[in-house]
Amino acid sequence: MERSTNPQPDGAPQSCALPMAGIRILDMTSVMLGPYATQMLGDYGADVIKIESPSGDTTRRTGPQPEPGMGAAFIGVNRSKRSIALDLKKAPARETLLTLVERADVLICSIRPQKLDALGLNPGVLHARNPRLIIVSVHGFAQGGPYAGQPAYDDIIQGLCGFAALTEAQTGEPLYFPTVAADKTCALFAAQAILMALVGRARSGKGVHVEVPMFEAMTSFTLAEHLYGAHFAGRDGKYGYDRLMTRARRPYRTADGYVCALPYTDVHWRRFFEEVGDTASLQDPRFRNIAQRTRHIDALYSILGAHLARRPTEEWLAVCRQLDIPAARMNRLEDLESDPQLVAGGFFMRLVDPALGEVKVTRPVLRFDAQTPQPTMPPRLGQHTIEVLREAGLSPLEIEHLLHDGAAM
Repeated sequence: MERSTNPQPDGAPQSCALPMAGIRILDMTSVMLGPYATQMLGDYGADVIKIESPSGDTTRRTGPQPEPGMGAAFIGVNRSKRSIALDLKKAPARETLLTLVERADVLICSIRPQKLDALGLNPGVLHARNPRLIIVSVHGFAQGGPYAGQPAYDDIIQGLCGFAALTEAQTGEPLYFPTVAADKTCALFAAQAILMALVGRARSGKGVHVEVPMFEAMTSFTLAEHLYGAHFAGRDGKYGYDRLMTRARRPYRTADGYVCALPYTDVHWRRFFEEVGDTASLQDPRFRNIAQRTRHIDALYSILGAHLARRPTEEWLAVCRQLDIPAARMNRLEDLESDPQLVAGGFFMRLVDPALGEVKVTRPVLRFDAQTPQPTMPPRLGQHTIEVLREAGLSPLEIEHLLHDGAAM
């Protein structure tokens, strides 16, 4: 596991060699969605300034925390950023934010629109201070609908967008995916929104306000394959991609564990049935082509599972490699750090912090010219307040007043 001894530097954690270098992002988001999006951009050189309330992001107190305010949930999505603390309930703090807006490229915010408007920080006010500003609003529901302005977290969106119903169709009981799938997927939408808006501004010279509504984004995500027969008016109208809905689609038991195997093409299935000597299935008209296999997927996967149960996992992995059939062992979370693919690429690394010691993180996954950036430690609450305010042109006396009055910390 690679170690980085590069501590959080003074100034923006960026390099001129990185693709996002020179882009300043004001991050007024919390929990998971927004912070994950901005972490991705910060890793690749953006100067991400995390604007927190005096109590800080709630994830600072979520999970194990060897140091108060540096909880595990916070560490996971807030590296490669700077932190300032502003109490936006106070007018001097709001004016300070507007001063920061004047020099920013992007402001991403998860405060609901009606609350932002009450603070006098709506998009019109922000664009009046910086017409080139890209404003990205991430919230539960698109404006104009009956849900607009309602609070939403990952669980709510998973229930609304059909995720919980998908697990019900497979298992008989509606369940949430045991990961914040909606937050993290919408983080990708938000990062794309920022990048697309930057491209648009390079052409037009003007800023823009982009809305990233979670419910609509996740419904689009879910229905990419599950709109299925309902695409075609006047036909069967069936929702749900059959191959994914069968209860037989799962890691398969082997003689000594589990294997994830997916024969998919006609060639894959022919090779598999020949390997196991299943002439009957090889000749079965139900499995002749992908259309027929999809119609009879329950029977097909049940047969596959029965065959896989007869040999140990490693033998199946070797066989599938020989037959060029996609297959892998089933990793548990604790297996990932020793997975040979991840080890070879140095996927896990440790950041060295003077107070916390070594902190394990995952390496940024995108490579530019075969190079990946070195992330920096997540910031303490308000760690960079004075530094950022100085960069914004505030005098020492103005900064002192903000700190004394509790508008900043």
